[in-house]
Amino acid sequence: MGIRRLNHAVLYVRDVARSVGFYRDVLGFRVVHERATAAFLRAADSDNDHDLGLFAVRGNAQHSGGTVAGLYHLAWSVNTLPELAEFAKKLTAAGALIGSSDHAVSKSLYGKDPDGIEFEVSWFVPRDRVTAEMSESPTIGRLDIDAEIERWGADLVGAP
Repeated sequence: MGIRRLNHAVLYVRDVARSVGFYRDVLGFRVVHERATAAFLRAADSDNDHDLGLFAVRGNAQHSGGTVAGLYHLAWSVNTLPELAEFAKKLTAAGALIGSSDHAVSKSLYGKDPDGIEFEVSWFVPRDRVTAEMSESPTIGRLDIDAEIERWGADLVGAP
């Protein structure tokens, strides 16, 4: 059991549209989902759901104590849902688990390291099993790892 690879990074930005333009026009990213306050982009040769998330900072991004432009979190992926369940146990035991989400195409745990830096550990539905409804749905639901193991099986290796 272990982390497989870095899956995506999420940045806080001052202007989502401006940042989308930069990553699209300069680095060749494609927009996967976009709203006024957030965008998700895929690198040109990637098969990830998204490689980069851009979230708008709220209010004055310069004041102390508030969110500033910069790194929000990094996300790593694991091979199977039982591995994700094991990380949920380990993060809980360490007092580091701060949340979880079902993003339809991915199942995610959120944690903070001892310095308060947020990270995500996810399992991704294999691309050939993602339906149009799953990929078009921007909704975030409650994660039930046991139900997901029942649905997808314990041995199904997720998308890279």
